Amino acid sequence: MKSNRLFYGFLILTLFIYSCAPKPFADTNKIYYNQARSFANIIASAPKDSVKADSLKYPFYNAYTTNFGMRKPNIVIIHYTAQNSCNQTIKTFITPAREVSAHYVICKDGTLHHMLNDYLRAWHAGLSKWGNNSDINSSSIGVEIDNNGNDSFSLAQLNTLYGLLAFLKKTYNIPAANFIGHSDVAPARKIDPGIFFPWKALSEKGYGNWYGDTTGIILPAEFNDLYALRIIGYDISNMAAAASAFRQHFLSIKIQGELNEREKKVLYVLTKKYL
Repeated sequence: MKSNRLFYGFLILTLFIYSCAPKPFADTNKIYYNQARSFANIIASAPKDSVKADSLKYPFYNAYTTNFGMRKPNIVIIHYTAQNSCNQTIKTFITPAREVSAHYVICKDGTLHHMLNDYLRAWHAGLSKWGNNSDINSSSIGVEIDNNGNDSFSLAQLNTLYGLLAFLKKTYNIPAANFIGHSDVAPARKIDPGIFFPWKALSEKGYGNWYGDTTGIILPAEFNDLYALRIIGYDISNMAAAASAFRQHFLSIKIQGELNEREKKVLYVLTKKYL
């Protein structure tokens, strides 16, 4: 009996301490729930009122399909924050005037902040393109890793990232080739997650494609590096930017200029994974 009283006393004390603990994001969390509810109300509304035009002919009886589901993300875009701390990034993402966000933020100690429901559209990719997809935000999940762009990523961060990517890949059935970086989808504007990001290690775990051994590879006479970059997914409207983004991702170097023979061999081997 005494042990029960001690237990319930401890439980009440714990709840009291929790209720009194500071909640620095209470105000913005409330705004989040209000915005989510407003979207839920839109989704729940009847389709009949969504389209109005004098030229359209409407039926006497409404018929709504029962064959539907939630839209699911099919791409994961990895970023670095380019800021000085995790808290700074979180404050940026909850400031309306900044108009930028992500679904996940991974701090240096491996702490994972899930900032937005995966089914909602975050503002992380901006003006971007991958293959024929020119609205990356509508089909992707944004993962921001706390890093200023000049440092290696911590082991704690990478372990958290691997766990998160495993969950996302399984939950949404995301193809291995669709784990890419911000610089891949916006090569003329962005360089993150940068040359220190371990893409090869990710590919070995099933997140992103890699090229393997190029020893003995002889390029076909008809090989076209512009076309090959397009096959992988790069926007080739700016060839120099596409080539630079390719180098950052697959060769961990940040240089400009035409691709050399070795780089073209890497590109050639990669295209085999996309054809």
